Amino acid sequence: MSMGRIHLPSRRDVLRGSGALFAWSQMPRLARAEGRDPRLLVIVLRGALDGLGAVAPVGDPDWVALRGDRALLLDGKPAALPLDGFFALNPAMPQLHRLYGAGQAAIVHATATPYRDRSHFDGQDVLESGMLRPGTTDSGWLNRALAELDSDGRVNTNGSRVLGIGAVTPLVVRGRAPVLSWAPQRVLPASDDTQMRLLDLYSHTDAKLAAAMESRLKLASISGSPAMIEEEPDVALPGFARVRAFFADTAGAAGRFLARADGPRVGALGFNGWDTHINEGAGGGQLANLLGALDGAIAAIETAMGPAWSETVVAVITEFGRTAHINGTNGTDHGTGTVAFLAGGAVKGGRVIADWPGLKLAQLHEQRDLRPTIDLRAVLKGLLKDHLRVDDIALATRIFPGSADVAAMPGLLI
Repeated sequence: MSMGRIHLPSRRDVLRGSGALFAWSQMPRLARAEGRDPRLLVIVLRGALDGLGAVAPVGDPDWVALRGDRALLLDGKPAALPLDGFFALNPAMPQLHRLYGAGQAAIVHATATPYRDRSHFDGQDVLESGMLRPGTTDSGWLNRALAELDSDGRVNTNGSRVLGIGAVTPLVVRGRAPVLSWAPQRVLPASDDTQMRLLDLYSHTDAKLAAAMESRLKLASISGSPAMIEEEPDVALPGFARVRAFFADTAGAAGRFLARADGPRVGALGFNGWDTHINEGAGGGQLANLLGALDGAIAAIETAMGPAWSETVVAVITEFGRTAHINGTNGTDHGTGTVAFLAGGAVKGGRVIADWPGLKLAQLHEQRDLRPTIDLRAVLKGLLKDHLRVDDIALATRIFPGSADVAAMPGLLI
């Protein structure tokens, strides 16, 4: 059997990776003041999640007329998963439904950022920067939140890093606080023998590079991914099975990083592909496949976190929602209001948080989109305030500038 070409990291790549590991290994973990050791992981769904397709208002009298045969129903095939009598979850998300039933997941519906146009690029910028308008800063709200925390006797992150996962570091974690970056690889690993031969070679020719490579291998062992890879893609997994595997592997790695006693406590990752203009489906199809992959990712985080899950919050957010009506290509177009998912042992779950706007034509935003009634910044402020103890002044002026009139949502955590 022929083997694919092995891609070896450059000397610069190895040194960069080991430098991050060295800094991480030296940093103190969040202080256990108040007997707490909280973790916060943000998942950004890029492309705009159809909130109505993910969490259906089955109790709204206008729901079936709105979506027709694309409407999720409690007696549908497949049947939507009941939540609170009014809302039901897409059947592709049994793990989230399990967490909801256990009081460890909550859903915020009819929510949005202040952004009211429909550009993915600008919407994602506002979502991740925390600003009122796109293009006004190169830092993210999560990084600024981490930078606010100091040795105040509550949560101490002095010297700690924020974890950023992805080929490109997510904007939400960029900024003054240092970032520990890691990119997943769904490809074939170089053999252990190859890695050890290289390590032996470098130990005789470049002691500094050998030490750096050894550190890189250690980081890879923690993440559960290869340090060096072959450029041959993983062709064993067809279609959406590959997407599911990628989501689960990436999220599981994030969980392992945050679970470590000496690891980061705050991080973010992004999943692309949520722009469902064509053949979106309902309980099956493109959206259900994506939601199933997200469901597996959340379960992978729960497993990877182990006992630390009890002090963890996973927040799943997206730049905006999609149109209330199905378009001419059996999909949905860019919209406004959507959903956010909260999961974790620290979440006060088992509920859908919503001020439902209704689905009649006059009740829709611009007569086309689910009208947002909850500012997403209120949700994020509530998490940062109660989970990480960020104060109101910092939240209103530096983390989400111009949001003094948006109060932190209370009661999101146990």
